[in-house]
Amino acid sequence: MTSLLSVQNLSVQFRVQKKFVTAVNDFSLEVEPGECVGLVGESGCGKTTTGLSIMRLLPNNGHISGGKVLLNDVDLASLSEAEMCGHRGKSVALIPQDPMSSLNPTMKIGRQIGEGLRIHDGASDAEARKRALEVLEMVEMPRPAERLDQYPFELSGGLRQRVIIAMGLVNSPSLLIADEPTTALDVTIQAQILDILDTLRSELKMAMLLITHDMGVIAGRSDRVVVMYAGKKAEEATTTRLFAGMRHPYTQALLASMPSMENTTKHRLASIAGMPPNLTNEIVGCRFAPRCSHATDRCRENEPPMTGDGHVFACFNPVDGPVPVTVRSNEATPASATRERREILRAQGIVKEFPIKKGVIRHKVGAVHAVSDVSFSLYEGETFGLVGESGCGKTTIGRMLVGLESLTAGEVYFDDQLVSAQGYKPSRASRRDRQMMFQDPYSSLDPRMKVEGILGEPLAIQRMGSRKEQGQRVAELLSSVGLDPQVADRYPHEFSGGQRQRIGLARALALNPRLIVADEPVSALDVSVQAQILNLMKDLQSQYGMTYVMVSHDLAVVYYMADTIAVMYLGKIVEIGDAESVFRSPAHPYTQGLLDSVPTPDPAAIRVARASVVGELPSAVNPPSGCRFRTRCQYAQDICANEEPAFRDFSGTQRAACHFPLKSPLNTPVALGSRPN
Repeated sequence: MTSLLSVQNLSVQFRVQKKFVTAVNDFSLEVEPGECVGLVGESGCGKTTTGLSIMRLLPNNGHISGGKVLLNDVDLASLSEAEMCGHRGKSVALIPQDPMSSLNPTMKIGRQIGEGLRIHDGASDAEARKRALEVLEMVEMPRPAERLDQYPFELSGGLRQRVIIAMGLVNSPSLLIADEPTTALDVTIQAQILDILDTLRSELKMAMLLITHDMGVIAGRSDRVVVMYAGKKAEEATTTRLFAGMRHPYTQALLASMPSMENTTKHRLASIAGMPPNLTNEIVGCRFAPRCSHATDRCRENEPPMTGDGHVFACFNPVDGPVPVTVRSNEATPASATRERREILRAQGIVKEFPIKKGVIRHKVGAVHAVSDVSFSLYEGETFGLVGESGCGKTTIGRMLVGLESLTAGEVYFDDQLVSAQGYKPSRASRRDRQMMFQDPYSSLDPRMKVEGILGEPLAIQRMGSRKEQGQRVAELLSSVGLDPQVADRYPHEFSGGQRQRIGLARALALNPRLIVADEPVSALDVSVQAQILNLMKDLQSQYGMTYVMVSHDLAVVYYMADTIAVMYLGKIVEIGDAESVFRSPAHPYTQGLLDSVPTPDPAAIRVARASVVGELPSAVNPPSGCRFRTRCQYAQDICANEEPAFRDFSGTQRAACHFPLKSPLNTPVALGSRPN
C-alpha cells in the first residue's frame, strides 16, 4: 500500500539569538490511508513542530532545512507559499491545541467554518453556510443551526473544540493532524471528542496524525505509535506491540510515570530524572543517556542507530516491556496512617452565587449558582479530592476554603473556629495556615520579581525573621521542592512549566501552612514532570503532615493522591467517600460515567474509554429541577425531575445522592423504582 503521508529525513531549524537550533533532526514517518498514528513525547521533543512542518505553518524564525514531506506523492516542503495554500485546509487540515486562540473572536461560527469552502471551492455564502451546518451535525454539535450565528466566546471549551474539528472537515481532507485535541478538556468531553474523531475517520476513510503526551489516549485510539525524544525518533511500532513490549527506556519511563486507576496499589510513580537536552548545544551520543539508568559509556559516546523490523528503536541497551508494578519497600508511610484522624476543616451548607447584572444602573437580573448547599469535613494529614467537569464549582469551593472567595451562605470552620462569618477579619498569623496552589503557575507569579522576591514576600509580610533568615528560608524552600537554591536570582520566564509549578508549591509552603488547596496542579504538565510533582507533594505531606485539597478533572491523579474523594456536578456533591469505594464501586451514575471516560494506557485492557455521559453541562444560571444530573442520565425517571435525591449511606464511609443508585444502600432497598435495563 502506498503511504498517504511520507515524511522522509525531515529536519527543522529555528534561528534563536544568531544561532540555528535543530528542533527536528532526520525524522521519518509514514501514515497509511485511514490509519491513526500517534506521535508522543515530552514538551519540546518536536511533536508539534513536526505537525506544523507538514502544514507549512512554522513561525517566521523556523524553516525546513532538509528532507521531504510527501502527501499523495506531492512534496509539500518544496512548494511555494501560493502553491501550499491550495493544499492547506483542502487535502491536509490541522486541529490546533488551543481552540480559543485559533478562532476569530469577531467572526460568527458559521462564517468561520465555511471560509475554507469559499476559498478552495469558490462556494457561495449560502453553499458555505449549508456545508457548515452539515459538518456541525457530523461533529454532534448540540443545536447546530443555532451555533452558526454565535461567536466563539459564547461556547464552552468542548463546543469550541467541535467547531475547530468542523473547520478541519469542511473540505473533507485526506489527512487530519490533531495536536493535543483534548489536553484541557474534562474526561467526559475528551471521550466525546475522541469518539467523534474515531467515527469520522471510519466514515470518511480519513487518516489522522494524533499528537499528544497522554499515553492513555494513544493506547485506546491509535493504530501505530511513534515516540519522539529531543527532535529524533526513539521508537516506533503498532500500538499493541509497543505497549506490551516497548524496547526504548524512554518509552518505558513515560508509561511508568502515569498514575493509573488500573493499578491495585498506589505505588510511587517512576519519574524521569533530569530534563531534556538543550538543543542549542552539540549533542554527543544518545540524547537520552543523561537521564537513562541503562546508559553506558558506549551510549554517551555514540548515537545508537534505528534497528528492528516492524518494531524499530534506537537503543544500545533495550528494555523488554513495561516496568512491573510493585509496592516499593522504601516508600514512606503516609502521615495519615500513623495518626488519629482529627478534623481540621468543616464546611456546612456552603453556597456561592455570582450575581448577573445588566443595564445602566447594573441591576441584578439573575445569578450563577456556582456552589449550592455543600457540606464535608477535612482531616489533618490527609488528601481530599474534588472531581467533576469544568463549571461544577470545584475551584470556587477551593477558593472559599482559603478565604479568597466570600460565602453567599453557609459556614466554614478551621480548627473549630468560624472563619467565614460576615465581617470576619483573620489575623495576620491565622492567614498562614491556609494556602493556595494555583492552576497556572506562570500567571500567578509576578513576572517582574525574581524567585527570591516571590518566595520571600510572604515571609516579609508576616514579619518572620530577619532578612538573612528569610534568605535562608528561601534556599530551604527551593531545596525542598527539588530546585537548586542558586535559581533564586532568576525570573519566572526563565523556568520550564514543571519548574514553575515547583516554585508555586514552594510559595504555598513558605509559611508552613497546615492546609494547601492545589487547583489542577499538574493539568498542563508532561507525564514525566507530573510524576515528579505528585511524588514531591506526597513526600512533603509525609514529612510535614500537611492536609491537601486536590482539585482536578484528572481522575487517575486524584485516585493516586486522595484518601477521600467528593464528586461534584453543577454545584452539588453527588457522591463522597474513601477513594477505593468511590472509584472501585461507585454508587452514582455520574461517577460511573466519569470513570468510563478515563483513557487507560493499555490497548489490551477490556475497558476502553467511551463517552457514557453525553451532552453538555446545563447552565448554572438555571439548573435543572430535582436531580441536576437527570438531563444527562440514562436512568432518569419522573421522580428525578420532581424531587431532589437525599444522601444515603452505601458503606461506612461512602454516601451518594441518587434515586436510582448503581448499588443498594445500607439497610435500605431501592424501592423508588427500578433502573431501565
